[in-house]
Amino acid sequence: MHGLTALDLARIQFGFTVSFHILFPAITIGLACFLAFLEARWLRTQDPVYRTLYQFWIKIFSINFGMGVVSGLVMAYEFGTNWSGFSQFAGGITGPLLTYEVLTAFFLEAGFLGVMLFGWNRVGPGLHFFSTVMVALGTMISSTWILASNSWMHTPAGYAIVAGKVVPTDWLEVIFNPSFPYRLAHMVIAALLSTALFVAAASAWQLLHGRAVPAARKMLSLAMWMVLITAPIQAMVGDAHGLNTLKHQPAKIAALEGHWNTAAKDDKNGFPLIVFGIPDMEREETRYAIEIPRLGSLILTHSLDGQIRGLKDFPKEDRPNATVLFFTFRVMVGLGVAMIGFGLLGWALRRNGALYRSKAFLRLAVAMGPTGLIALLAGWMTTEIGRQPWVVYGLQRTRDAVSAHAAGPVALSLALFVVVYFVCFGVGIRYMLKLASAGPAPDAHPHPHPDDRPSYGPGSVVPAAIAAASAPQAMARHGHRES
Repeated sequence: MHGLTALDLARIQFGFTVSFHILFPAITIGLACFLAFLEARWLRTQDPVYRTLYQFWIKIFSINFGMGVVSGLVMAYEFGTNWSGFSQFAGGITGPLLTYEVLTAFFLEAGFLGVMLFGWNRVGPGLHFFSTVMVALGTMISSTWILASNSWMHTPAGYAIVAGKVVPTDWLEVIFNPSFPYRLAHMVIAALLSTALFVAAASAWQLLHGRAVPAARKMLSLAMWMVLITAPIQAMVGDAHGLNTLKHQPAKIAALEGHWNTAAKDDKNGFPLIVFGIPDMEREETRYAIEIPRLGSLILTHSLDGQIRGLKDFPKEDRPNATVLFFTFRVMVGLGVAMIGFGLLGWALRRNGALYRSKAFLRLAVAMGPTGLIALLAGWMTTEIGRQPWVVYGLQRTRDAVSAHAAGPVALSLALFVVVYFVCFGVGIRYMLKLASAGPAPDAHPHPHPDDRPSYGPGSVVPAAIAAASAPQAMARHGHRES
């Protein structure tokens, strides 16, 4: 860490903590919706496989939920300790938005989570299903408020600056700022797609090892339908998001495309898509570029002769780091294309009756398991690094948002975070993966009544997760925000 400033270290620390945290809410959103679907199917069909899958995935959901709350608690404190300048400048906007998240989403989740986890044989099937739906709805509402806050930092609207601080003038414009609909849709679909890939990997692993075959087949089938549907939709939403970003953050688009020069007004040749290269911020060029003529124009402007502004058109102090963005963006897009292909392959094998029998496909499904979360992280990095050097785009620079700390204390806290996170969350993630790979236990009651539901025993993993999500940690939900 030699030579890094307090600003550099604070950015690394927040990036590290949010990178861990963002994975847990994504899986929480996806699994909550999956559990609501499973219980709905169980109540409608009385097929015991759906009940078995619900009881299996709710254990993993509870562990993931607990880790998400704990990791979010840390981030809530970081805004006060490391980014007090931002809190003072924009707290009039972000503070109320995050309070609304607590008052609506968290209270909704907290109110029904206990019934969802412990009420399987204590309340009627209708009330239990309603509780599951309310928890799933709470995760969506939480995403809405968090993405509203983060999107406002990218495309601020509905504000005035009074005495050096931002104050809201129109809350509807604040919430529904220009980039909000695209970011919300992109994030929610990413959560559903990441969860589907996780479920597919778990079921494929179980099938490869001959575990819980009927339940694993059902899991794989449901997950592959979700991948087939959501992966192409995500590509279309990403395209619309890119057009919105080109309008409001053109420097980001130029950086992630490695595009340096603005063409003359009469240039009708369009600009190429640089498939590979190494953007050089000092030399102001993309070295070793491999290009496809005009494809960049077609993708970004939907025209073969469309043009965008190059990075040289922006002052050096306003340019994001093209070297990083170029690669994070391509990781996200490359994995997205792979997911579309994976979904189509699963569909083709399903039609041929080989979806569950092809060991090569099952191994591929296991390998694809983490790609959704990797793409989500790459996309988050593209979004947030691309906003630099601004913390509130066009209004406050990141260097003005950091607290007045020396580098030493920030470096020490960062080192402690790295050790604690890898130990604590490493253990939690490993246990969660162990549960996922083991598969659900065989159903002992092939035709049970809806009220005949086994409760979780004292040794269940659920109480431990709920303890981590207790009321004193409610404000930890603030940590769902992106920096």
